[in-house]
Amino acid sequence: MSTILQWTTRFFAFIGLTGSTPIARRALSDLNMTRASVDAMMSLYDEATGLWDPNNQGSSWWQSGVALHALVNYMINTGEDDYLSQAINTVEIQRKPLAWWPEGDGEFRADSTDDTGWWALAMTSMYELTSNYEYLEIAKLDEAYMYEYWNTTTCGGGLIWNIPAETYHNAISNELYLELTARLHNLIPGDTTYLQRSLQEWQWFSKSSMINAENLVNDGLTDDAACVNNGRTTWTYNQGVILGGLVELSHATEDSSYLDTARAIADAVIESAELVQDGTLTEPCNTIQDCEPNGTSFKGIFVRELAKLNDALSGHPYAAFIAANAQTAYANARREGTDLYGFKWQGPFDDITIGTQEAAVDLLVAAL
Repeated sequence: MSTILQWTTRFFAFIGLTGSTPIARRALSDLNMTRASVDAMMSLYDEATGLWDPNNQGSSWWQSGVALHALVNYMINTGEDDYLSQAINTVEIQRKPLAWWPEGDGEFRADSTDDTGWWALAMTSMYELTSNYEYLEIAKLDEAYMYEYWNTTTCGGGLIWNIPAETYHNAISNELYLELTARLHNLIPGDTTYLQRSLQEWQWFSKSSMINAENLVNDGLTDDAACVNNGRTTWTYNQGVILGGLVELSHATEDSSYLDTARAIADAVIESAELVQDGTLTEPCNTIQDCEPNGTSFKGIFVRELAKLNDALSGHPYAAFIAANAQTAYANARREGTDLYGFKWQGPFDDITIGTQEAAVDLLVAAL
Protein backbone atom coordinates (compact mmCIF):
# COMPACT_ATOMS: atom_id res chain seq x y z
CA MET A 1 0.00 0.00 0.00
CA SER A 2 1.40 3.43 -0.93
CA THR A 3 2.16 5.94 1.80
CA ILE A 4 -0.43 8.35 0.42
CA LEU A 5 -3.04 5.58 0.41
CA GLN A 6 -2.11 4.64 3.98
CA TRP A 7 -2.55 8.27 5.01
CA THR A 8 -5.88 8.49 3.21
CA THR A 9 -7.09 5.28 4.83
CA ARG A 10 -6.17 6.53 8.30
CA PHE A 11 -7.88 9.86 7.68
CA PHE A 12 -11.03 8.26 6.33
CA ALA A 13 -11.08 6.01 9.42
CA PHE A 14 -10.90 9.16 11.54
CA ILE A 15 -13.69 10.96 9.71
CA GLY A 16 -15.76 7.82 9.90
CA LEU A 17 -15.56 8.14 13.68
CA THR A 18 -16.31 11.84 13.72
CA GLY A 19 -18.89 11.98 10.97
CA SER A 20 -16.95 14.66 9.10
CA THR A 21 -16.92 15.00 5.34
CA PRO A 22 -13.58 14.42 3.58
CA ILE A 23 -12.10 17.45 1.82
CA ALA A 24 -9.81 17.30 -1.22
CA ARG A 25 -10.27 13.54 -1.48
CA ARG A 26 -8.51 13.42 -4.81
CA ALA A 27 -5.56 15.44 -3.51
CA LEU A 28 -5.02 12.98 -0.68
CA SER A 29 -5.30 9.88 -2.85
CA ASP A 30 -3.63 10.99 -6.08
CA LEU A 31 -1.13 13.78 -5.39
CA ASN A 32 2.16 13.70 -3.59
CA MET A 33 1.36 16.53 -1.20
CA THR A 34 4.37 15.88 0.95
CA ARG A 35 6.77 16.18 -1.96
CA ALA A 36 5.01 19.34 -3.09
CA SER A 37 5.43 20.88 0.37
CA VAL A 38 9.13 19.99 0.33
CA ASP A 39 9.55 21.50 -3.12
CA ALA A 40 7.86 24.66 -1.84
CA MET A 41 10.16 24.71 1.20
CA MET A 42 13.14 24.46 -1.11
CA SER A 43 11.93 27.55 -2.96
CA LEU A 44 12.92 29.41 0.24
CA TYR A 45 16.43 27.91 0.17
CA ASP A 46 19.50 30.01 -0.56
CA GLU A 47 22.29 27.97 -2.11
CA ALA A 48 24.94 30.60 -1.37
CA THR A 49 24.39 30.60 2.40
CA GLY A 50 22.90 27.13 2.85
CA LEU A 51 20.07 28.73 4.83
CA TRP A 52 16.33 28.88 4.38
CA ASP A 53 14.81 32.37 4.39
CA PRO A 54 18.19 33.99 5.16
CA ASN A 55 16.72 37.50 5.30
CA ASN A 56 14.76 36.59 8.42
CA GLN A 57 17.53 37.61 10.78
CA GLY A 58 15.65 36.72 13.95
CA SER A 59 15.40 32.99 13.39
CA SER A 60 16.84 31.88 10.07
CA TRP A 61 19.86 30.08 11.52
CA TRP A 62 18.24 27.82 14.10
CA GLN A 63 15.16 27.31 11.96
CA SER A 64 17.40 26.26 9.09
CA GLY A 65 18.62 23.50 11.39
CA VAL A 66 14.99 22.45 11.86
CA ALA A 67 14.36 22.72 8.11
CA LEU A 68 17.39 20.53 7.42
CA HIS A 69 16.07 17.96 9.89
CA ALA A 70 12.65 18.04 8.20
CA LEU A 71 14.23 17.66 4.76
CA VAL A 72 16.42 14.74 5.82
CA ASN A 73 13.54 13.00 7.57
CA TYR A 74 11.55 13.35 4.36
CA MET A 75 14.34 11.64 2.43
CA ILE A 76 14.67 8.89 5.06
CA ASN A 77 10.93 8.22 5.03
CA THR A 78 10.48 8.23 1.26
CA GLY A 79 13.80 6.90 -0.02
CA GLU A 80 14.16 9.94 -2.26
CA ASP A 81 17.43 11.86 -2.40
CA ASP A 82 16.73 14.70 -4.82
CA TYR A 83 17.76 17.29 -2.26
CA LEU A 84 20.72 15.49 -0.73
CA SER A 85 23.19 17.86 -2.39
CA GLN A 86 21.47 20.83 -0.77
CA ALA A 87 21.56 19.14 2.62
CA ILE A 88 25.27 18.49 2.25
CA ASN A 89 25.78 22.08 1.08
CA THR A 90 24.05 23.43 4.19
CA VAL A 91 26.27 21.43 6.51
CA GLU A 92 29.46 22.39 4.74
CA ILE A 93 28.69 26.12 4.83
CA GLN A 94 27.04 26.41 8.22
CA ARG A 95 29.48 24.24 10.16
CA LYS A 96 31.98 27.08 9.97
CA PRO A 97 32.46 29.33 13.03
CA LEU A 98 29.50 31.65 13.54
CA ALA A 99 30.13 35.34 12.95
CA TRP A 100 28.18 36.27 16.09
CA TRP A 101 29.72 33.52 18.24
CA PRO A 102 33.25 32.64 17.09
CA GLU A 103 33.89 31.30 20.59
CA GLY A 104 32.01 28.16 19.57
CA ASP A 105 34.62 27.42 16.88
CA GLY A 106 32.04 26.11 14.43
CA GLU A 107 30.37 22.70 14.08
CA PHE A 108 27.05 24.34 15.07
CA ARG A 109 28.29 25.27 18.55
CA ALA A 110 26.21 28.37 19.14
CA ASP A 111 25.62 30.91 21.90
CA SER A 112 22.62 28.98 23.19
CA THR A 113 22.37 25.30 23.98
CA ASP A 114 19.05 24.86 22.19
CA ASP A 115 20.31 26.24 18.86
CA THR A 116 23.20 23.78 19.06
CA GLY A 117 20.76 20.97 19.87
CA TRP A 118 18.59 21.52 16.79
CA TRP A 119 21.56 21.15 14.48
CA ALA A 120 22.96 18.21 16.46
CA LEU A 121 19.72 16.25 16.00
CA ALA A 122 19.80 17.10 12.30
CA MET A 123 23.33 15.64 12.18
CA THR A 124 22.11 12.36 13.64
CA SER A 125 19.53 12.18 10.86
CA MET A 126 22.18 13.04 8.27
CA TYR A 127 24.17 10.11 9.61
CA GLU A 128 21.13 7.85 9.45
CA LEU A 129 20.53 8.90 5.84
CA THR A 130 24.10 8.71 4.53
CA SER A 131 25.99 6.40 6.94
CA ASN A 132 28.73 9.04 6.85
CA TYR A 133 30.44 9.02 10.25
CA GLU A 134 31.46 12.64 9.84
CA TYR A 135 27.91 13.71 10.70
CA LEU A 136 27.87 11.48 13.76
CA GLU A 137 31.14 13.02 14.90
CA ILE A 138 29.68 16.51 14.59
CA ALA A 139 26.70 15.44 16.71
CA LYS A 140 29.11 14.08 19.33
CA LEU A 141 31.04 17.37 19.39
CA ASP A 142 27.77 19.24 19.85
CA GLU A 143 26.74 16.97 22.72
CA ALA A 144 30.05 17.57 24.47
CA TYR A 145 29.66 21.32 23.99
CA MET A 146 26.14 21.29 25.44
CA TYR A 147 27.26 19.20 28.41
CA GLU A 148 29.85 21.85 29.28
CA TYR A 149 26.86 23.95 30.37
CA TRP A 150 25.40 21.40 32.73
CA ASN A 151 24.89 23.47 35.86
CA THR A 152 26.63 22.14 38.96
CA THR A 153 25.88 25.12 41.22
CA THR A 154 22.14 25.94 41.03
CA CYS A 155 18.89 24.06 40.50
CA GLY A 156 20.59 20.76 41.22
CA GLY A 157 21.79 20.35 37.63
CA GLY A 158 20.29 20.76 34.18
CA LEU A 159 21.54 22.62 31.13
CA ILE A 160 21.45 26.37 31.01
CA TRP A 161 20.13 28.04 27.86
CA ASN A 162 21.93 31.39 27.50
CA ILE A 163 25.63 30.63 27.21
CA PRO A 164 27.10 34.18 27.33
CA ALA A 165 25.04 35.08 30.41
CA GLU A 166 25.12 31.54 31.82
CA THR A 167 21.47 31.83 32.80
CA TYR A 168 18.05 30.20 32.48
CA HIS A 169 17.20 26.55 32.86
CA ASN A 170 14.68 26.20 30.06
CA ALA A 171 12.74 23.17 28.95
CA ILE A 172 13.74 23.03 25.30
CA SER A 173 17.52 22.88 25.82
CA ASN A 174 17.13 20.03 28.30
CA GLU A 175 14.62 18.17 26.15
CA LEU A 176 16.91 18.41 23.12
CA TYR A 177 19.78 17.12 25.22
CA LEU A 178 17.66 14.21 26.44
CA GLU A 179 16.77 13.21 22.89
CA LEU A 180 20.27 13.79 21.54
CA THR A 181 22.06 11.70 24.16
CA ALA A 182 19.58 8.83 23.98
CA ARG A 183 19.72 8.90 20.20
CA LEU A 184 23.52 8.87 20.18
CA HIS A 185 23.42 5.86 22.47
CA ASN A 186 21.04 4.08 20.12
CA LEU A 187 23.25 4.87 17.12
CA ILE A 188 26.58 3.85 18.68
CA PRO A 189 27.05 0.14 19.49
CA GLY A 190 28.49 -0.51 22.92
CA ASP A 191 27.97 3.04 24.19
CA THR A 192 27.53 3.66 27.90
CA THR A 193 28.48 7.35 28.23
CA TYR A 194 25.56 8.82 26.30
CA LEU A 195 23.09 6.53 28.00
CA GLN A 196 24.29 7.64 31.43
CA ARG A 197 24.02 11.29 30.43
CA SER A 198 20.53 10.75 29.05
CA LEU A 199 19.47 9.08 32.28
CA GLN A 200 21.10 11.91 34.24
CA GLU A 201 19.11 14.44 32.20
CA TRP A 202 15.81 12.65 32.69
CA GLN A 203 16.35 12.15 36.40
CA TRP A 204 16.89 15.90 36.74
CA PHE A 205 14.15 17.00 34.34
CA SER A 206 11.46 14.74 35.76
CA LYS A 207 12.04 16.21 39.22
CA SER A 208 12.51 19.81 38.10
CA SER A 209 8.77 20.72 38.22
CA MET A 210 8.77 21.87 34.57
CA ILE A 211 6.09 19.23 33.90
CA ASN A 212 3.08 20.82 35.56
CA ALA A 213 0.03 19.30 37.25
CA GLU A 214 -1.77 19.07 33.89
CA ASN A 215 1.12 17.03 32.41
CA LEU A 216 2.11 19.93 30.19
CA VAL A 217 5.61 21.40 30.05
CA ASN A 218 6.10 25.05 30.87
CA ASP A 219 8.95 27.07 29.40
CA GLY A 220 11.47 26.77 32.23
CA LEU A 221 12.43 27.45 35.82
CA THR A 222 12.57 30.68 37.77
CA ASP A 223 15.91 32.51 37.80
CA ASP A 224 16.26 32.53 41.56
CA ALA A 225 17.25 30.22 44.36
CA ALA A 226 13.83 28.55 44.34
CA CYS A 227 14.32 27.08 40.84
CA VAL A 228 10.63 26.25 40.40
CA ASN A 229 8.33 26.10 37.39
CA ASN A 230 8.02 29.66 36.07
CA GLY A 231 4.50 29.11 34.74
CA ARG A 232 5.38 30.51 31.33
CA THR A 233 3.81 29.46 28.04
CA THR A 234 3.26 25.79 27.25
CA TRP A 235 4.63 26.03 23.70
CA THR A 236 3.81 23.04 21.54
CA TYR A 237 7.44 22.23 20.80
CA ASN A 238 8.11 21.86 24.53
CA GLN A 239 5.41 19.20 24.57
CA GLY A 240 6.96 17.55 21.51
CA VAL A 241 10.71 17.21 21.91
CA ILE A 242 10.26 15.50 25.26
CA LEU A 243 8.21 12.81 23.49
CA GLY A 244 11.07 12.04 21.14
CA GLY A 245 13.54 11.95 24.00
CA LEU A 246 11.42 9.52 25.98
CA VAL A 247 10.91 7.27 22.96
CA GLU A 248 14.67 7.13 22.40
CA LEU A 249 15.28 6.49 26.10
CA SER A 250 12.69 3.72 26.15
CA HIS A 251 14.43 2.08 23.21
CA ALA A 252 17.81 2.49 24.88
CA THR A 253 16.72 0.95 28.18
CA GLU A 254 13.94 -1.40 27.01
CA ASP A 255 11.79 0.26 29.67
CA SER A 256 8.24 0.99 28.54
CA SER A 257 7.51 3.28 31.49
CA TYR A 258 9.12 6.11 29.52
CA LEU A 259 6.48 5.60 26.85
CA ASP A 260 3.79 5.80 29.52
CA THR A 261 5.11 9.19 30.59
CA ALA A 262 5.31 10.36 26.99
CA ARG A 263 1.76 9.24 26.35
CA ALA A 264 0.50 11.17 29.38
CA ILE A 265 2.04 14.35 27.97
CA ALA A 266 0.73 13.71 24.44
CA ASP A 267 -2.77 13.04 25.77
CA ALA A 268 -2.63 16.23 27.84
CA VAL A 269 -1.88 18.22 24.68
CA ILE A 270 -4.76 16.69 22.74
CA GLU A 271 -7.10 17.31 25.66
CA SER A 272 -5.96 20.93 26.08
CA ALA A 273 -8.53 23.51 25.00
CA GLU A 274 -5.70 25.96 24.34
CA LEU A 275 -3.40 23.70 22.31
CA VAL A 276 -6.01 21.80 20.30
CA GLN A 277 -9.00 23.69 18.94
CA ASP A 278 -11.68 21.81 16.99
CA GLY A 279 -9.26 18.93 16.60
CA THR A 280 -6.43 21.04 15.17
CA LEU A 281 -3.11 21.73 16.88
CA THR A 282 -2.90 25.42 17.78
CA GLU A 283 -0.04 27.50 19.16
CA PRO A 284 -0.71 29.67 22.26
CA CYS A 285 0.28 32.72 20.21
CA ASN A 286 -2.65 33.27 17.87
CA THR A 287 -1.17 35.10 14.89
CA ILE A 288 1.95 34.84 12.79
CA GLN A 289 2.90 38.35 13.93
CA ASP A 290 2.66 37.31 17.58
CA CYS A 291 4.67 34.15 16.98
CA GLU A 292 7.51 35.47 14.86
CA PRO A 293 10.40 35.06 14.76
CA ASN A 294 10.42 31.67 16.49
CA GLY A 295 7.03 30.18 17.22
CA THR A 296 5.84 29.55 13.67
CA SER A 297 7.75 26.26 13.48
CA PHE A 298 6.73 24.85 16.87
CA LYS A 299 3.66 22.85 15.83
CA GLY A 300 5.58 20.92 13.19
CA ILE A 301 8.21 19.96 15.75
CA PHE A 302 5.49 18.67 18.06
CA VAL A 303 3.87 16.55 15.36
CA ARG A 304 7.23 15.17 14.22
CA GLU A 305 7.89 13.90 17.73
CA LEU A 306 4.30 12.76 18.25
CA ALA A 307 4.69 10.58 15.15
CA LYS A 308 7.80 9.06 16.71
CA LEU A 309 5.78 8.16 19.80
CA ASN A 310 2.90 6.91 17.65
CA ASP A 311 5.24 4.52 15.82
CA ALA A 312 6.52 3.16 19.14
CA LEU A 313 3.06 2.35 20.50
CA SER A 314 0.90 -0.61 19.60
CA GLY A 315 -2.29 0.43 17.91
CA HIS A 316 -0.73 3.73 16.77
CA PRO A 317 -3.17 5.83 18.82
CA TYR A 318 -2.19 9.21 17.36
CA ALA A 319 -2.34 8.32 13.66
CA ALA A 320 -5.85 9.68 13.17
CA PHE A 321 -5.01 12.96 14.94
CA ILE A 322 -1.93 13.47 12.76
CA ALA A 323 -3.78 12.60 9.56
CA ALA A 324 -6.70 14.90 10.40
CA ASN A 325 -4.31 17.80 11.04
CA ALA A 326 -2.56 17.14 7.74
CA GLN A 327 -5.90 17.16 5.95
CA THR A 328 -6.95 20.38 7.67
CA ALA A 329 -3.70 22.16 6.81
CA TYR A 330 -3.78 20.99 3.20
CA ALA A 331 -7.36 22.16 2.77
CA ASN A 332 -7.12 25.49 4.61
CA ALA A 333 -3.59 26.76 5.24
CA ARG A 334 -2.10 26.94 1.73
CA ARG A 335 -1.66 30.04 -0.36
CA GLU A 336 -4.03 29.70 -3.28
CA GLY A 337 -2.49 27.92 -6.25
CA THR A 338 0.67 26.93 -4.36
CA ASP A 339 1.98 24.51 -1.76
CA LEU A 340 3.21 27.28 0.51
CA TYR A 341 1.64 26.99 3.96
CA GLY A 342 0.70 29.72 6.40
CA PHE A 343 0.83 29.68 10.17
CA LYS A 344 -2.66 28.59 11.25
CA TRP A 345 -3.47 25.13 9.97
CA GLN A 346 -7.18 25.94 10.36
CA GLY A 347 -6.65 28.76 7.87
CA PRO A 348 -7.09 31.10 6.26
CA PHE A 349 -3.63 31.52 4.74
CA ASP A 350 -1.84 34.46 6.33
CA ASP A 351 1.84 34.58 5.37
CA ILE A 352 4.81 32.37 4.63
CA THR A 353 8.08 32.03 6.54
CA ILE A 354 10.51 29.17 6.79
CA GLY A 355 8.91 28.41 10.16
CA THR A 356 5.42 27.97 8.71
CA GLN A 357 6.66 25.92 5.77
CA GLU A 358 8.96 23.58 7.69
CA ALA A 359 6.11 23.01 10.15
CA ALA A 360 3.92 21.89 7.25
CA VAL A 361 6.66 19.60 5.94
CA ASP A 362 7.08 18.03 9.37
CA LEU A 363 3.31 17.54 9.57
CA LEU A 364 2.98 15.94 6.15
CA VAL A 365 6.00 13.70 6.67
CA ALA A 366 4.53 12.61 10.01
CA ALA A 367 1.33 11.64 8.22
CA LEU A 368 3.08 9.32 5.76
